[in-house]
Amino acid sequence: MTAPAPFRCRWAETNDLLRVYHDEEWGEPVRDSRELWETLMLEGFQAGLSWLIVLRRRETLRAAFRGFDPEIVARFGPEDVERLMGDPGVIRARAKIEAAIGNAQAYLAMREKGEDFAAFTWGMVPDAPIINRTGAVLAQSPASVAMSKALKARGFRFVGPVVVYAWMQAVGMVDDHDPNCFRCEANRVKHD
Repeated sequence: MTAPAPFRCRWAETNDLLRVYHDEEWGEPVRDSRELWETLMLEGFQAGLSWLIVLRRRETLRAAFRGFDPEIVARFGPEDVERLMGDPGVIRARAKIEAAIGNAQAYLAMREKGEDFAAFTWGMVPDAPIINRTGAVLAQSPASVAMSKALKARGFRFVGPVVVYAWMQAVGMVDDHDPNCFRCEANRVKHD
């Protein structure tokens, strides 16, 4: 007799790629500055689209943006924007592409001022993970509004409170797993 499939957040049950992402990545704490920046850029590309589109194109986006290395992306010029606009494998939204380049420059400017991206962002959520056990699906929170304002003040774009909230969920600053999901922290403790 096989064990029943674990209960997971409903959104993750709609597609195998989403299921794997949910089970292995979503909500896992990310403490590496470059990886946090990459994830924020991907969330920006997702604005107005589904996360599934981004997941399907993630490897192509990584290749097109040279591994999301901020040092390289910050040096992209108009010819790189046109190269990306002509690449059918990426999300061809000029404003998002230009924002990613500007965000690489903002990331490097923070670093040059001695401000580590991971320390800065995690420092804004000292009680992380913020736990939502209501089962309600939030689009933003007071923490994402504050983080959005702080990022914009440092020159970041495509980092509105909704994008930032989705990013905070993805990188483990917010735990929004359904209370019955096997990845919910309380349930993980029971199963470990």
